[in-house]
Amino acid sequence: MSTLQQTIEQAWEDRSLLAQMEVKEAVFQVVELLDKGQLRVAEPTADGNWKVNDWVKKGVVMYFPLRQMETIEVGPFEFHDKIPLKKSYAEMGVRVVPHAIARYGSFLERGVIMMPSYVNIGAWVGSGTMVDTWATVGSCAQIGRNVHLSGGVGIGGVLEPPQAAPTIIEDDCFIGSRCIVVEGVRIEKECVLGANVVLTNSTHIIDVSGPEPVTYRGRVPARSVVIPGSYTKEFPAGTYQVPCALIIGQRKESTDKKVSLNDALRDYSVAV
Repeated sequence: MSTLQQTIEQAWEDRSLLAQMEVKEAVFQVVELLDKGQLRVAEPTADGNWKVNDWVKKGVVMYFPLRQMETIEVGPFEFHDKIPLKKSYAEMGVRVVPHAIARYGSFLERGVIMMPSYVNIGAWVGSGTMVDTWATVGSCAQIGRNVHLSGGVGIGGVLEPPQAAPTIIEDDCFIGSRCIVVEGVRIEKECVLGANVVLTNSTHIIDVSGPEPVTYRGRVPARSVVIPGSYTKEFPAGTYQVPCALIIGQRKESTDKKVSLNDALRDYSVAV
């Protein structure tokens, strides 16, 4: 693997190397290993943090110029793209409802359910997770096990715009309808996001459950229950309300990890 990494890093610095067959094969191997789940753009570490394999993302980026556009026919449907579609869902033990699409180079663990939705290249989706209707999992995003991505959820990718860390949703999270999580934000284990929460790397995530507010950026602490909110900010033209996210409490230890969003929010008398 170290030799593969070295080849990818060299080609990233000198793109003329992509003309060499051994370099092309190295790039193709990276994407194949991603597709099989034998390689990840980011992986959890023993101390509860995440290790980002930046060289793997570089391999994904270089895969695009090496591929040619081709017509892909699926029954009466036709696509025209550089990346093949993922195959062999029955063998993988993955349920895919028409018109769900996963690109080659993404990995779906056994037990994943895809409603009509989209999973992009480099993404990793854990077992027991549902990608609900019109939800999207962006390039290289990491989605844990037993996660529910509700209808219309948008999980951002790392390829456009390029950035170091992928967006990460850890195990047993519930992401409410139309939530947007982008720019490498990390949602820690067992969090519940109410509908329409928007999180970027600069979004103020304010814990208002204690006597004093505590502000986070780029990370939602484990077991947090989060709803959309706003805070007051002064601008040259006056005082305005700026969107933020509010942590209103913690998911109870007694709460079933499969609990619905409404049940989790009812504890805090919030309807979303």
